[in-house]
Amino acid sequence: MARFIELAGEINSRMPRYVVDKVAEGLNGDKKALNGARVLVLGLAYKANVDDDRESPSYEILELLQERGALIDYCDPYFPATHKTRRHDLGLKSVACEPEIFARYDALVVSTAHDLFRRRDLFERARLAVDTRNLVAPLFPAGGGPRIVKA
Repeated sequence: MARFIELAGEINSRMPRYVVDKVAEGLNGDKKALNGARVLVLGLAYKANVDDDRESPSYEILELLQERGALIDYCDPYFPATHKTRRHDLGLKSVACEPEIFARYDALVVSTAHDLFRRRDLFERARLAVDTRNLVAPLFPAGGGPRIVKA
């Protein structure tokens, strides 16, 4: 049982890098580099519809994207601004959750499945959605919308 818990921890700690690699692959499919790409991460909260960001992988995803040269922002109605933690100090403010704003980004990364993000109009003009929560595909059952990369 202890080994199982240890393995689960290892997988969870690798997920942010995996997600960032999926963003890079998705952008490459659009003939874009991650370096210089505008990337919006949706959700800072640890889980949907809560204002708890402790142990949230979103902070690490944002930092890894930034380290690889992406121009990063986030959107989370529960966190108007990031706050300094012992491991993170991004100094960012949430962008508005509006279709016109989402359309400005080269890639959207769904990190937290807040109910607010379950709006089809938010994604209709997006180019690429890297979806870690299977939130976007159900919004477009007949196709259309952004190109979706599941992570």
